[in-house]
Amino acid sequence: MSNAIQEFSRYAYEYDTYNVIQAEVAASLVKQLAASHFTTLMDMGCGSGEVFKNLKKQNISFEHFIALDSSKEMLEIHPSGEKIEKICADFNRSETFEKFTLAEDSLLLSSSALQWSKDLDFTLSEISKKASHAYFTIFTSNTFKTLHQTAKVTSPIYHTEVLKETIEKYYDAAFEVKEYRLHFESVREMFNYIKKSGVSGGEKQLSYTKTKQLMKTYPLDYLEFEVLFVEATSLNGPSS
Repeated sequence: MSNAIQEFSRYAYEYDTYNVIQAEVAASLVKQLAASHFTTLMDMGCGSGEVFKNLKKQNISFEHFIALDSSKEMLEIHPSGEKIEKICADFNRSETFEKFTLAEDSLLLSSSALQWSKDLDFTLSEISKKASHAYFTIFTSNTFKTLHQTAKVTSPIYHTEVLKETIEKYYDAAFEVKEYRLHFESVREMFNYIKKSGVSGGEKQLSYTKTKQLMKTYPLDYLEFEVLFVEATSLNGPSS
């Protein structure tokens, strides 16, 4: 397990880009893929298409790409093409998994999405039946750790050990933990990032007054992120 910290300056990117870490995580996930061609790839919780964009950058080809997300707006932004099938559905609902069948050699990917599963056991159980092999990246509760400690609030997402224990119920899995830091020139810009990025920091648990106080007392000039990288082989196997 690696805990190497990668650091990024917020101002190394365009002002309106709020998925700096998610984009880096998607790139790292795709770099782990062992093959350069796949019959079918599925991206569970695809968002605007960071995984797909990195597949193209790294010249990884496929016959069929399934992009699944619960947001119609995200799917509209996601790249389109004759080999791309888009499914608007929520991986928290059982009927979602009735919408598609994957071939035995399909690869399932999910980057920065599964931390939002309302019932992780259910979601992983269903996913594990769909494809024999999978790669996941999942943000852990150590994301925004100091922010949560300072505000005395609990992270809304899963602890690393909970993720591992649940994944191992359905997969033979290899894990790697990666830590990231995103630096800001001001605390106000940091909180603006939290508000507009896709990674919730629990700030919605705070009143306006408490948020102002937190901005005064937060001791760092960066936000912390922790991501669990998972390479997994299903114990269930795909069901027909």
